[in-house]
Amino acid sequence: MSLFSPTRYVASVDRIDLEELFARGKRAILLDRDNTLVPRDRAAAPDEVAAWLDRAKALGFRLCMVSNNWHRDQVMRSAGELGLEAISHAMKPAPFALNAGLKRTGVSKDEAVMVGDQLYTDVWAGNLAGIDTILVKPQATADLWYTQIFRIFERRALRNLTCEE
Repeated sequence: MSLFSPTRYVASVDRIDLEELFARGKRAILLDRDNTLVPRDRAAAPDEVAAWLDRAKALGFRLCMVSNNWHRDQVMRSAGELGLEAISHAMKPAPFALNAGLKRTGVSKDEAVMVGDQLYTDVWAGNLAGIDTILVKPQATADLWYTQIFRIFERRALRNLTCEE
């Protein structure tokens, strides 16, 4: 498996089968914020994402938002609204914040999965940390200028990868 290959590629967070993850021994989900949980052009997560997170908690998953977003207030506000632990300024693809997320959730690498919308930050960080990764399609087309550049390379890298709708 390549450093840039996700374990799975899914259309959106709420399409991830929580029961299947739990059956595979996963007990914690580390989640990116921008364009994974919260569309880049909105302040709050959509209702279907919030409902999916509620189901994850009800099943017993430990959840932690791990965001590169430098606006700590945005990250913490979203985390509070969604009832999540949170780490801002994660500096993904460096795996340090994911390791901190593992400590916060109290699980091993084998029991965790990283979910995010970017191949070159979220997936790479998860793979570097030794955590299974799930890539989701971005929730909005709005991106920072440098993310738009990465998206060009990302599209090429994902050409042969099938997305689970």
